[in-house]
Parts: sequence; structure tokens; C-alpha cells
Amino acid sequence: MIRVVRWDAAGHAAESSADALPPTAADLPADAAVWIDLENPTPEEEARVLRQFLPVHSLTFADVTKPRRDPTEGGHLPKAEEFPDYLLVIANPLPTALTDVPTDPAAKPPRPNRLVRPQLSAVITHAVLVTHHYDPLPAVTTVWEFVGRHPDCTKRGPDYLFHLVLDNMVDEYAPVVERIGDRLDKLEGRVFRRPDPKVLATLLHLKRQVSFLRKTLVLEREVLARLVRGEFALIDAREVAYYRNVYDHLSRYTELTEGAREMVSDLMQAHLAAVNNRLSETMKVLTVISTVLLPMNLLAGIYGMNFEVLPGKDAGNGFWLALGAMAVMGAAALAYFRRRGWV
Repeated sequence: MIRVVRWDAAGHAAESSADALPPTAADLPADAAVWIDLENPTPEEEARVLRQFLPVHSLTFADVTKPRRDPTEGGHLPKAEEFPDYLLVIANPLPTALTDVPTDPAAKPPRPNRLVRPQLSAVITHAVLVTHHYDPLPAVTTVWEFVGRHPDCTKRGPDYLFHLVLDNMVDEYAPVVERIGDRLDKLEGRVFRRPDPKVLATLLHLKRQVSFLRKTLVLEREVLARLVRGEFALIDAREVAYYRNVYDHLSRYTELTEGAREMVSDLMQAHLAAVNNRLSETMKVLTVISTVLLPMNLLAGIYGMNFEVLPGKDAGNGFWLALGAMAVMGAAALAYFRRRGWV
């Protein structure tokens, strides 16, 4: 699907269809600009925009269309690359699977599934912004609706519109990072109160999600850092402040993700330590019981031997003497353990 919004230098914007586009971007009027959004486009639509209207390098075309060629591998990692007549920026929006993080620490962890990285590609010139994505992206939809309500914002240019898309995309990470942090806080108490395999499975699942988030956010932060340093001529100097604001948000979420990653590792180690402590306590109790019963078993074994002559065998109260001796030996063993502080 191709969506097009076209505006002039005065900021008069209006939606139109792909049929209204001129043959090439060079045929646009001098005071006109256009935003073309390709959502789950067909190969013919991709060729119409990225081969005919705004021809891009073959490597750019390969990077943009990577999710369609390798659906199991997901999108390209974040990058920014400048060409003579356009700027290519690739970002990774939040996967849908990460928006469903349960807040209840006792909730059954979801079935393990491979997180597929979505991709948002943007080709930027002085007069054209092309956004390309195969999955519906709330960030793009939000900005598209915003442009419809505030058409005057378009006169800031394609670089400003792309900043709006990035800003909304980065803000989508905030609730997910906060929910992961809240769930880790709740799991922290449960790790020590009742460590069990379900808690460990939940921690492993969260670790995979946090590692995925960290890798994406760190790479996107590097891309934003290049955009705010003014490396690219197609990012106007007056828009750098807006990109810097996005960079600050992204840095904060990256730091929170780093903290969550360390907390997951610490909780996993604490879980293993708690399990080992519980096992040690169980073994200590069993050892004390076995040690207390050992002299009793020895005495019972001696008097259970099949010999004709045994001391006290014919005594009338021999049975009670044997039981008394067993009780004394058990009590002595317990007293010794208590004196050494073992029980």
C-alpha cells in the first residue's frame, strides 16, 4: 500500500495517491515536497517508488527489502548511511511480542518464541521522505494522523517529519522497559521466598527479551548519535535539537535496559544460591537424623545377631535397657550437635 501526502513551501498539505506522483522526484515543483509511506508494499510498488520515482542504490534497495527476502531473520539492524543524493536510515521498532509482557510474577511464562525484529527504513532528500515497512507501525500511523490535523508542520521539511516518526517509535519502548523492571522487582522477593523452576523459566524468558532490547537500543542510540552530531547535510541544523531530544529519551531507555539486564543476571544467581541453600538445609536435616539413628542401629544390630551367648540376653528387663541405651545415645548426639551449633 502506498500513501502519499504532498505539501508546498507554505505548509499547505494534502493527501493524494501514487498516481498523482510525477515520474521522478526531479519533476516535483521547486516549492513542493512529498512524504511517501510504503506499508507492506508489493514488489511493483517498491519498484515504482524506489526504482522509478526516487532511484536508490542497489545496496540500499537490498537493505530496505531484507525482511521480505529473509522473513525468518527479521529486519536489518539499525544503521545510517549517506549517499550523494539521499540519506538512508534504518531503525527497529518495538516487536509486537514485547508489548505483551505480563506484570504478574506468578503468571505462566509465555511459550518460547523467536523474536523477529521489525524494520523501518527511511530514505530522505531535501524534498522527499520515503518510509518503508512491512508491518503496521503505530509510530507511522500516529505521525500520519498528526500531519492530517496539523498540516503546517510539513513546511519544516522531510527531516522534521522523520524526527516525529523516530520520537514516537522510541517512546513505544518506555512502557515495555518499565513493565519489565516492575516484574523483576516482584520476582526479587519470590526468588528468596519460594524458588522453583517456574521462576527460573520466567527469568530466562525475561533475560532473552532484555538482551533483545539492549542490542536494538544500543545500535539505535549510535544511529541517533550520528544524526545529532551533524554528520549529514540532509539533517538541517535547526532540527538537530529535536533529534537530540529523541537521543536523550533513547539513552535513558538504554540505561534502564542495562539495569534490567544486570538485575536479571543477579536474580538468576540468587535463585541458584537460594536453591542450593534449601538443598543444604534439607541435607543437614537428613544428616542429623541419620547420625542420631546410627548408634541406635548399631546397638540393635549387635543384639540382633544370631549368637547363643550375648551379654544381657536373658535379662528380664534387657529390652527396656536396650531402648534406654538407644535414647541416651540419641540424646547425647543431639546435645553434641546443638553444642557445636549444627542444629
